[in-house]
Amino acid sequence: MEHRIVGPGPYRATKLWNETVELFRARMPLRKHRCRFKSYEHCFTAAEAVDWLHELLRCSQNFGPEVTRKQTVQLLKKFLKNHVIEDIKGKWGQEDFEDNRHLYRFPPSSPLKPYPKKPPYQKDVIKFPEWNDPPAGTSQENIPVRPVVMNSEMWYKRHSIAIGEVPACRLVYRRQLTEANVEEIWKSMTLSYLQKILGLDSLEEILDIKLVNSKFIIHNVYSVSKQGVVILDDKSKELPHWVLSAMKCLANWPNCSDLKQPMYLGFEKDVFKTIADYYGHLKEPLLTFHLFDAFVSVLGLLQKEKMAIEAFQICCLLLPPENRRKLQLLMRMMTRICLNKEMPPLCDGFGTRTLMVQTFSRCILCSKDEVDLDELLAARLVTFLMDNYQEILKVPVALQTSIEERVAHLRRVQIKYPGADMDITLSAPSFCRQISPEEFEYQRAYGSQEPLAALLEDVITDAKLSSKEKKKKLKQHGLPNGAMSATRDANLRTLGH
Repeated sequence: MEHRIVGPGPYRATKLWNETVELFRARMPLRKHRCRFKSYEHCFTAAEAVDWLHELLRCSQNFGPEVTRKQTVQLLKKFLKNHVIEDIKGKWGQEDFEDNRHLYRFPPSSPLKPYPKKPPYQKDVIKFPEWNDPPAGTSQENIPVRPVVMNSEMWYKRHSIAIGEVPACRLVYRRQLTEANVEEIWKSMTLSYLQKILGLDSLEEILDIKLVNSKFIIHNVYSVSKQGVVILDDKSKELPHWVLSAMKCLANWPNCSDLKQPMYLGFEKDVFKTIADYYGHLKEPLLTFHLFDAFVSVLGLLQKEKMAIEAFQICCLLLPPENRRKLQLLMRMMTRICLNKEMPPLCDGFGTRTLMVQTFSRCILCSKDEVDLDELLAARLVTFLMDNYQEILKVPVALQTSIEERVAHLRRVQIKYPGADMDITLSAPSFCRQISPEEFEYQRAYGSQEPLAALLEDVITDAKLSSKEKKKKLKQHGLPNGAMSATRDANLRTLGH
C-alpha cells in the first residue's frame, strides 16, 4: 500500500491525483454491508474510506505523516464530486461526504485527470549576454559578418599559448554593461540553476519565464537586514503595524513570571486569531499563483533534502520582495511558537505544530484554479518550510558567487590575438634585458661615440658646405663634454685653418 514517488516536473499535482485514485480504487477493501434491512455487495462505509485513505496518505512519501483526518475527508469530498466514488444509490457530484457510516461504492469506471495540452517547447534556456552582443534595441540583421577561415597559421596563433609561446596580442574593452544586461544575467543564470536542479529539459511547463522579474531577484539578494530579512523600499507594502506587533508578541512570548505580559484568559488566542485573519484574507498566497507549479514540482525532491532546499532557495528568490518578507516573518513566528514550551495551547484539540500548518498552509501555497490536492501539497510544503526555513530563506551563496563572477568577467578586458577575428598586423613586443653596472658605465661613456664620430665625419667631408656652414652645423650638433670634447675642438681648429 505504497505510493510511487512522483518526482519534479510539470503536471505533478495531476499525476499525484491520478496515482492516488488508482491506488484507492485498486486496494480499498470492499465487503458486504447492510443498510435499512437491505444488503449491498462490494461497498464500504465513509468511515472505512477515511481510515484506509488516511493511512495511505500518511505512509506516502509524496504527502507524509502530517496529513490529518480532516484533510482526508476533504479529499474524499472531491472524490465524490469528481465521481471517483458514488453513494450506494449511484448519487454523486452534489452529495456531501461526511465521516460516518453512510455507504459508498466505486462506479464502473473512474475518469482520471487529463494532462493539459501545451505547445511544444524548445530544449534551451535564456541566452546569456556575451562579449559581442549588441546593445538592447539594436538589430544585427544588416551588420556584415566576416567568416573566419581557420587555417594552420591562425590555429597556431590561437592555441600557441597552450604550448608556452605567447604571440602578440591586444586588449579589447567590452561595451559597458547596462543595468538591463546585469538584470538579464541574474534572471538567466537563476533560472538555469533551477532547471539544472530539477533535471528538466525546460521550465516552460512549470512557470512562465516572461513573468519572472529580474529586479525581484536582485532586490531579494542585496536588500536584506543583518538577520537576512528583506528590506522594502516601498514602506506602504510593509505588514500593518498591528499585525507585526501581534507576531512579535507571540514569537517572543515570555515566561509566565513576566509581569509585563498581559495575562487575561485567552489573550494569546486572540492575538493568534488576529494574525490568522490577516494572512487568511490576502488576495494572493505568499508563494503567488504564478509559481504554484514550480513549488509543487520542487516537492518531488523532498527525498533528496539538500537538493530540495537548494531548489526552494531559488524559487523563493523569484518572489516579490514584499511576499518574501512576509513569508520570512511568518515562518520565524511559526517556528518560535512551536519551539516555545511556555506557550499556552492556542487551540483545543490540535497540537501547536498541526495548528500552524492547518492555519497558514493555504495563505502560503494555493492554486488560482481548483487543484484537487492543493491542501495536501500546501501542508507538505509548509511542514518542510518550518523544519528548514532558515536555510531555505537564505540567499544561495553558490548562485550569487557564480553570477557575480560572470558579471565581473564580462566587465574585464578581453585578450585578442592577431587573426583571431580580424586581419590586424601588430609588431612583436620588445622586452628589456638587465645589464651589469660595468656594462652600463661603458655604454654611458662610449655608447654614443661612434654615431657622433660618423656625424662629424659626414659634416667635415661634405664639399657642398662652406667652412662657416660646417662650423654652424657642428655647433648645432655639439658633442658632450668629456670623451668627445677634444675631438670636437680638434675638428673645429682644422676647419679654421
